[in-house]
Amino acid sequence: MSTDNLTQILTTTVEELSSPESLKGLFHQHREGDPLPSSKALGEIIELSRSILFPGYFGKSTVNTQTLKYHIGVNVERLRKLLTDQIMAGLCFNRSECDLSEDLTECNRSASVIATQLISRLPKIRSVLATDVEAAYNGDPAAESFGEIISCYPVIKALTNYRIAHELIELGVPLIPRIITEMAHSETGIDIHPAATIGHHFTIDHGTGVVIGATCIIGDNVKLYQGVTLGAKSFPLDEDGNPIKGIPRHPILEDDVIVYANATILGRITIGRGSVIGANVWVTEDMQPNSKKYIKA
Repeated sequence: MSTDNLTQILTTTVEELSSPESLKGLFHQHREGDPLPSSKALGEIIELSRSILFPGYFGKSTVNTQTLKYHIGVNVERLRKLLTDQIMAGLCFNRSECDLSEDLTECNRSASVIATQLISRLPKIRSVLATDVEAAYNGDPAAESFGEIISCYPVIKALTNYRIAHELIELGVPLIPRIITEMAHSETGIDIHPAATIGHHFTIDHGTGVVIGATCIIGDNVKLYQGVTLGAKSFPLDEDGNPIKGIPRHPILEDDVIVYANATILGRITIGRGSVIGANVWVTEDMQPNSKKYIKA
């Protein structure tokens, strides 16, 4: 094949890849001056957040009671700057219909306010994560200390990302929360949508393969095992045959529920308080409080 023919093949390919028809829904029109979300910066945000929430376990290992306030102060200041930039990137990314001449100053101010609001919620996030650590420790006879839970158990890393991302959702930040939970998904194998609502003393034993959908509501003292799916049974369609967005479609797990490995719970059903669902069970109907469902041998 001649050089001219090779060049023509490449030219034709570029034209096909650039055609509007092939790009429908796959192209983000970047506006000059707008920031773009950065996976590297978001990774640093998570590392900083973990070092603030669990000092001595993440970040600088030399931190002690004399230097704790200094280290947290430095990390908080760095975190605020990174959060402001990434929240602004999320806000800009989601406003494709904006006037091209719109001033970004107001957007930056909003991002700075949201970043500060999130940081102000870190004490509450730490308090809830402490209950998650306790639940993991109490639920696993192999665990020898809280430190082992924090350092080794994937559920704590996944829940740290989730609880931060959930607060960002509550503060109205688009895109960035989903990126943060998908980072934890890649790291731990635990897939928690940031819009899900999860109570205190929550734990997932082992964790790999767990899926928790966007409209799930999980109460307090709930325990899941690996491979559990809390998903949607069906998707109501609009007049054009497209799934209707934003409707409740995932399960509600009340307090003190236990779900064993590889169970699948689908649809907007309620699993009553204190219920136990055995391994490999398929559940699509409500369960009364303190009931059990399992495969009989």
